[in-house]
Amino acid sequence: MKNKFYFFAAILSLFALMSCASTKPVAQPQTVILEEPQTQQIEPDVIAVGVISALNGETRGNFIRGIHLSAYAVATQKSQNAVIDLMNSTELNAVVIDVKEIDGAVCVPGVKTAIAYGTSRNVIPNLQNYLARLKEEGVYTIARLVVFRDGMIGKKIPALTVKDPDGNPWVDRKNMMWLDPYNKQAWDYILEIAEAAADMGFDEIQFDYIRFPSDGNLKLCRYSNPNHTHATASKALVDFLKEANKRLHAKGVKISIDVFGLTTTATDDMGIGQKLVEMAEWVDYVSPMTYPSHYYNDTYNIPVPNKAPYTTVYKSMEGATRRIPPEKMRPWLQDFSMFGVKYGPEQVRAQMQACYDNGVGDWILWNASCKYTKDALLMDGEEHNYKKNEIAEVKQIIFKEVGKNIKIIEPKVEVSTTTSTDKAESEK
Repeated sequence: MKNKFYFFAAILSLFALMSCASTKPVAQPQTVILEEPQTQQIEPDVIAVGVISALNGETRGNFIRGIHLSAYAVATQKSQNAVIDLMNSTELNAVVIDVKEIDGAVCVPGVKTAIAYGTSRNVIPNLQNYLARLKEEGVYTIARLVVFRDGMIGKKIPALTVKDPDGNPWVDRKNMMWLDPYNKQAWDYILEIAEAAADMGFDEIQFDYIRFPSDGNLKLCRYSNPNHTHATASKALVDFLKEANKRLHAKGVKISIDVFGLTTTATDDMGIGQKLVEMAEWVDYVSPMTYPSHYYNDTYNIPVPNKAPYTTVYKSMEGATRRIPPEKMRPWLQDFSMFGVKYGPEQVRAQMQACYDNGVGDWILWNASCKYTKDALLMDGEEHNYKKNEIAEVKQIIFKEVGKNIKIIEPKVEVSTTTSTDKAESEK
């Protein structure tokens, strides 16, 4: 990428970032970089823990619009301040913070099992105080837990894992262990982490990798249920969510799940146990990972989905909103480039508009490196409304993007006057 008008300097406040801007004409989008390994400890902030409960649910804006943050992206005072500055200067009003990472590291304090078996990591100092600061700013806080993919606890308690025919922990193509989705002791471990995050003050618990393995030599997988089938796999995930619903709603927090993008239109479990309608019944929000780069060519009759961000997300949301209410949808959108296709403000906002044109007002941006395109975001104060295109306009956008007509269906449900935030308030 060319170095014109960039916001560099990792983990600086946005004011510091702005001071580094070039005086040359703008040729590339502004990017906010939030990722940085933990390099320093910080002194506790003087914030009353009571702020968390006092401000619960008072999220600014009509819709939830957020970004993903790894635990390391909020590991220092400077990085935490940078996130708050970004929230205050744009339409963003929510953060998804990893509290159980992709490798199995537990980044929320006080989880007794994680402490006992050495899977706990002090990545985010003073997490509770930071959550209180976010709430003071009207930011909605979501704790993301990677559920069944876990390379740590399985080494300590092999009985929790998916096995191979020899009785050893099975590993996927990246040599990563998986917890057995049928194993209720594994459930308890995950829910212990979720409950700790709820007690810490998060507004919502988000379960990712809430599925069976999808890659590696799956024929070698052996589960604690000897009668493993597509049907039993789907039931296991639903039963886990039923238990999570009972234990977490009792603590006053919302629940969401991340699912494969194709679940919005698939009628089977896709071989991983995920069935959208059945799972959605037990959670408050569903976040399909509708990254255009992750769809095979010709999906939805789109030649190259990665080059058609609007059309790909539109078709995904079109299918989703015929199966579950649009106010329950909060898709993950792509803010990263992959397979040689550059994503910038135009591509990111095209995905947002595809959501709006299906009556979906919520979204979350994903970038594994926590580098977000600020130019794709509206400024603070502009986020309360959005323009929904008429069907004729939608067809024109799709034709321009893919070079041909693609069958679309007029949205079944009109835009709800009850927003996600209003819904959350009414259920308290």
